[in-house]
Amino acid sequence: MVCVGSLMLLALLGPLIANDEPIVCRHDGTWHFPALVEVVHVLPWGSRLVEKSTPFRLPAFNAKRDLDPEAFALWPPVRFGPEEVSMHVLQAPSVRHWLGTDDVGRAVAARLVHGAAASLKVALASMLLAGAIGVFVGGVAGYFGSWVDALLSRLIEVVVCFPVFFLALGLIMWMEPGIGNVVLVIGLTRWTSIARYTRAEFIRLKTADYIAAAQASGAGTARIMGRHLLPNALSPVLVSLSFGVAGAILIETALSWLGFGVQPPMPSWGSMLRVAWDHMDTSPHLLYPPCVAIFLAVLGFNLLGDAIRQAADPTARDAG
Repeated sequence: MVCVGSLMLLALLGPLIANDEPIVCRHDGTWHFPALVEVVHVLPWGSRLVEKSTPFRLPAFNAKRDLDPEAFALWPPVRFGPEEVSMHVLQAPSVRHWLGTDDVGRAVAARLVHGAAASLKVALASMLLAGAIGVFVGGVAGYFGSWVDALLSRLIEVVVCFPVFFLALGLIMWMEPGIGNVVLVIGLTRWTSIARYTRAEFIRLKTADYIAAAQASGAGTARIMGRHLLPNALSPVLVSLSFGVAGAILIETALSWLGFGVQPPMPSWGSMLRVAWDHMDTSPHLLYPPCVAIFLAVLGFNLLGDAIRQAADPTARDAG
């Protein structure tokens, strides 16, 4: 939880950690909060809630250059934006650039921080989509049984036959590369394990006494499935979702490394790895930050999934 929570805070508060605009400043007699506004923009539809004040929303305005140096300004710890280019190309870690710079002079520390938001957006959104598909397919198959179960089970088996990454790569090649299509492709290829767990739980629970009581009281199919069966079948689904988020991060990283995922100049751990690979002989410092970030993110979600499994399964908890 500490690892996953820290990663989520890093993704949410990234604009307050690494930014080429101040957290709060006074300009022309007015107080401005550009980095705080960017935190709101990290949230879904956040840009519709609030927008930056003038002049910070103007493309030609450069806060470092145009702000009055005598006026108050509170800057983030890393005073560089993820897309800010400088003349310091492939610079090793230093006091100015904590993790060095990449092949076009962008701060690796800033791109690492903002890359967490991109990876989490893709992983969480894709697994929400996969969870919705998997719960629906597995729930319908487990509750109705008979030919419906047989048909949907064959569908699950057909999708399972294809390696997830190559299936995702094959689908994304037919689409325009971008974060939205990556979410769609991962969601459409990662739902099978969720469907299997949901199906098994629905088959086990639909014969319980409280389901028979609900049927006797006149409850409809939708109410029984949504109100009584689904809440009691969520424990293994949550475990699968947690492991799925870790897998989605790896898939997004691989797709971005190949150029089919998150597109430049948007920061992504996969694209950072691609740059590091291209300059591994001359600038090995580029390789370690994204590798460590991916490792910790995947490890955190895998440990979280294992903890949820042990908490929900008394046998596993006693064994641990």
